[in-house]
Amino acid sequence: MKKLIGSIVVGLLLSSFALAGGDIAPVEPEVVAPAPIVVDDSGFYLGLAYSAARYNGDFYADFFDQDDYYEVFGEYDVDFNAIMVQAGYKFNKYLALEGRYWHSLGSPEASVNADYYLNGSFDDYISESGGDHEMKAWGIYIKPIYPVTEQFDVYALLGYGNVKLSEDYYGELLDENDFQWGVGVSYEFTENLSLFVDYVRLLDKNNLFVFHDISGDYEADLDSTLYTINVGLTYKF
Repeated sequence: MKKLIGSIVVGLLLSSFALAGGDIAPVEPEVVAPAPIVVDDSGFYLGLAYSAARYNGDFYADFFDQDDYYEVFGEYDVDFNAIMVQAGYKFNKYLALEGRYWHSLGSPEASVNADYYLNGSFDDYISESGGDHEMKAWGIYIKPIYPVTEQFDVYALLGYGNVKLSEDYYGELLDENDFQWGVGVSYEFTENLSLFVDYVRLLDKNNLFVFHDISGDYEADLDSTLYTINVGLTYKF
């Protein structure tokens, strides 16, 4: 009898637990997503490049020689090979601050073409080579960057700098500060090494230049432009 009563009690207890369990929602395990990996793209970098540079000066001068009035319209072009060194700091993958310095290689000659007018009428045309030239330039730039892929970037250069141009006969032709800008692309081979190609406009300015003639020295209005195309390597520390 005692065994029968015990069996009944155990059965009732099990039934009660089973009914109570039907009202309790199962506990789902909490899934914690892993934190995203943040790549630190900041740091200092250095670079070296070959530059093809071209200077163009459109000039105009007018002067009197005794009783005659002369006007000269001409163009003064010099093509340079140069080296460029760069140093900068990349704040993140979208922005950097960069400095650059250019120095010409060799001593290229100028190509000079000019029309001479005497008392309002065409008088003469000259086409000749100028003397040996040297070019130095520097600039400091804000560098906005657009990462097209993890390895390929498009960027701009916006800044300010100086250009010096000299010639062995005239001496210093110009020493001008100006706004500078450029556009370029870069490709990252490794985490530290990148290849870049860009175009930078170093000078676009009007200035006065004193030229030497048989009759004396005269001021010319000189509209100067200088641009460079650069191909180089950058190493990021």
